[in-house]
Amino acid sequence: MSRLTRRTLLKSATAAGVVLCSPALIGRAHARTKSLTIASLLGEDKPETLIWLKIRDLVETQLPGQFNFNIVPNAALGGEREVAEGVRLGSVQAGLLTVSALTGWVPELQILDLPFLFRGAGHLRRVLDDELGGDLRQRLWTQGFYAADYINYGARHLLAKEPISAPEQLRGIRIRVIQSPLHTRLWSAFGAYPTAIPIPETYNALANGVVDAMDLTKSAYAGFKLYEVVPYLTETGHVWASGIVFFSSQFWSGLNEGQQAVFQAAAAAGATYFDQLIVADETASMEIAAAAGGKVVVPEDVTAWQRGARGVWQSLAELLGGMERIEAIRAIA
Repeated sequence: MSRLTRRTLLKSATAAGVVLCSPALIGRAHARTKSLTIASLLGEDKPETLIWLKIRDLVETQLPGQFNFNIVPNAALGGEREVAEGVRLGSVQAGLLTVSALTGWVPELQILDLPFLFRGAGHLRRVLDDELGGDLRQRLWTQGFYAADYINYGARHLLAKEPISAPEQLRGIRIRVIQSPLHTRLWSAFGAYPTAIPIPETYNALANGVVDAMDLTKSAYAGFKLYEVVPYLTETGHVWASGIVFFSSQFWSGLNEGQQAVFQAAAAAGATYFDQLIVADETASMEIAAAAGGKVVVPEDVTAWQRGARGVWQSLAELLGGMERIEAIRAIA
């Protein structure tokens, strides 16, 4: 597979417009309907599922009857790690994953999870549109994932049973972390005790006292009804949660060029749609949480949180190309 950048993918999407006007090319598709199983961690009304309904409809419009989308919501196929393993085993053909869940296979993805590296969603997208995005796509391909596009789940914030406004309040707290070494390092740096727990098991772990805190996006906060067990959300915004719209490389390789172009264009449109949905869903989710007793905590001093997280940059610098490269990403306008 050649080196892929977002620019080349956009060209592919443009090329798809030509393909969509060329029935002769699409007519060469396999006559037999292909089925693909798609994993979604949340319900039918959440962006994680709605994106696939949009992609399905766009593909069906251009390739009628050629594909059957079996969209499985509510984490019925397991958490992120289980979904990733399903892709590699061939039981799952597509889905969305945070980059954090894939760092076990592509450690270099941790650069997108560095705390307080990105200034906002626009900054993150500009970085991914550059060389870095293409490099990470290539690495994902070698591990069985075709990364059609990147998505943005929003910023991750601290969720806890008690209000926490300063990092020193985390000392001794048991915190659920995503299954990623970077996240373990981050919360250990604040004196907390990290425990990796799959997201479908997190609610019960919090309710039963296995852990007392976690971090997550505002959208997923209400999506998993976590305000019932961790009613305080501290607006740390420490990580911008990047995600990937992916297909298994085995499924992708089985498509002809015309089909690939249609799927690529649909995925790109779906990613834009997802990012728009997340913004609206965050607002709605926080309204739901507030109505159920959830409360927002404003950090006393954001710079104190940033200083504590700086050690994570230094611990991963060698793997991620050095501090100079990290600082250069931070400085991208």
